Amino acid sequence: MLIDSHCHLDFPELAKDEPGVLARARTAGVAGMLTIGTRLDQFDRVRAIAERHGNVWCSVGVHPHEAKEEGQRSPDRLIEATHHPKVVGIGETGLDFYYDHSPRDEQAASFRAHIAAARATGLPLIVHTRDADAETGDILEEEYAKGAFCGLIHCFSSGSEVARRALALGMYISISGIVTFKAAESLRAVVRGLPIDRLLVETDAPYLAPVPRRGKTNEPAFVAHTAAKVAELKSVSLVELEAATTENFFRLFGKAERPACA
Repeated sequence: MLIDSHCHLDFPELAKDEPGVLARARTAGVAGMLTIGTRLDQFDRVRAIAERHGNVWCSVGVHPHEAKEEGQRSPDRLIEATHHPKVVGIGETGLDFYYDHSPRDEQAASFRAHIAAARATGLPLIVHTRDADAETGDILEEEYAKGAFCGLIHCFSSGSEVARRALALGMYISISGIVTFKAAESLRAVVRGLPIDRLLVETDAPYLAPVPRRGKTNEPAFVAHTAAKVAELKSVSLVELEAATTENFFRLFGKAERPACA
């Protein structure tokens, strides 16, 4: 069985057919999924989805795109939200210098507040990084020196140096459908060298549908295609890859209650 470690079930493309999305995921062998918070003013609906389904968990956080409007300067609101049993992670947070929808200093300040929340709660940090590899690594290392925390780089599409720095801090790497894209050979080369005991798989649905679903609305069921490609790159069976990534998910997201089928 598989776990989709990062999706957005509250986004309109998926929310309009919530029962169908979850049914298709079950049929595809997806035992559970983590739906991600990106705004605090919309967190209630993210949490509500997790409350409706035993095999869905959620995170609380402010995406770097939203840092200008909702960026956190302290971890307090994030920590408060984690008191709910379905909240198992902090984020997504991080730096996005590709779009620069929010000022970079505000992204960084909010990122550090999320790290403080992860440190205080013991819940894993879910990191988004795009065109900010060096800055992301610097902040992670600076903050780790103040006190340990756990986490992962989600939707990994960076170079080997980012992976090396994250792994050195005990973090995990989550692979999305990008790994199946024709132009992603450099990513595939990095994935071949990553340790299997630090790998997770995700969809980032409704975005980034993997081949052969490229161009479609992504959904958790499609994580099976990403898992198959990662298994091929790691030269292991799909069964072995599924077992490893599921174990890795529950090791990292220790607050998530494991479904009987996983």
